Amino acid sequence: MNPLASDLDHVLAHTQGLWEELRGQRIFITGGTGFFGCWLLESFAWTNDKLGLKASAVVLTRNPKSFAAKMPHLAGRSDLIFIAGDVRDFSFPSGTFPYVIHAGTTSSAPVEPREMFGTIVDGTRRVLEFAATHGTRKLLFVSSGAVYGRQPSGVTHVPENYAGAPDPTDPGSAYGEGKRAAELLCSLAAGKGLETKIARCFAFVGPHLPLNAHFAVGNFLRDGLAGGPIQVLGDGTPVRSYLYSAELAVWLWTILFQGANARAYNVGSETCLTIAETAHAVADSFSPQLPVRIQTPAGSGPALRYVPCTRRAREELGLTQEIEPCRAIEKTLRWLQNTHATHA
Repeated sequence: MNPLASDLDHVLAHTQGLWEELRGQRIFITGGTGFFGCWLLESFAWTNDKLGLKASAVVLTRNPKSFAAKMPHLAGRSDLIFIAGDVRDFSFPSGTFPYVIHAGTTSSAPVEPREMFGTIVDGTRRVLEFAATHGTRKLLFVSSGAVYGRQPSGVTHVPENYAGAPDPTDPGSAYGEGKRAAELLCSLAAGKGLETKIARCFAFVGPHLPLNAHFAVGNFLRDGLAGGPIQVLGDGTPVRSYLYSAELAVWLWTILFQGANARAYNVGSETCLTIAETAHAVADSFSPQLPVRIQTPAGSGPALRYVPCTRRAREELGLTQEIEPCRAIEKTLRWLQNTHATHA
């Protein structure tokens, strides 16, 4: 039995009316072997089987063999075709692809800023060239809340029309500025039969989340699986919110199929947790409860925030969060324990 069966049933139950247009069609996915990609492929394969869609996906990845070792139950499927290549210059697969999801270029790997920026922008340009020449009708670009730059302390939940931006003089802005430029390319490409939709993704937790990247909740789960304590490297005051990975899949598929053309949607949770509260939520999920160690005392300045306003997604697309963050953390831990995974 698939250990994600209940989660994948959740995805299907919340997207079932959307899939008919994909029946017998092909979809092209970049970044299909990362955290987001794993959930897109898991949910695609599950739905393809349950609804008998007879759809197929071609998935661009740098290393198909590595993915096959990590996810053999997906790598061996006939409806998933994996091709090796770099998103910046990949060879176009032949045929028509009415749907494209560009989820490449993760922020989880340590990459030199110029390479990061170039990969995001040049990769998006290449994907748009592919879409323009392969009959694509709907394209989803997976962007990031990093496009807003530093969230002011007075803005509790940042909306899509917030006019802030990353600091262009800071090399650390390469990821956010790259995503901003890529969003512009998508908006310029919209029209002439192609609809482009943008998902500005914030923070998430769930199976397949990397435990050794810069995602705090993943690091805390790693610490706990190693026996603890849970280590908070800073003062624990930054504020985050976490959407569960199964709901992430619901939101991404819904935006692809139903999102408005050239429109951006925040994707994430509005339920706020400080990093310290997140660490304690992870610690509380273990039995016995684990200790939490916070490295530095809390400062006197306002806490850094990274929390979206999701009103647009709720009101225009009917998207909601049903799995609260603490429950999402518990579900992730149980999956890790049941699958004996130590990293994703």
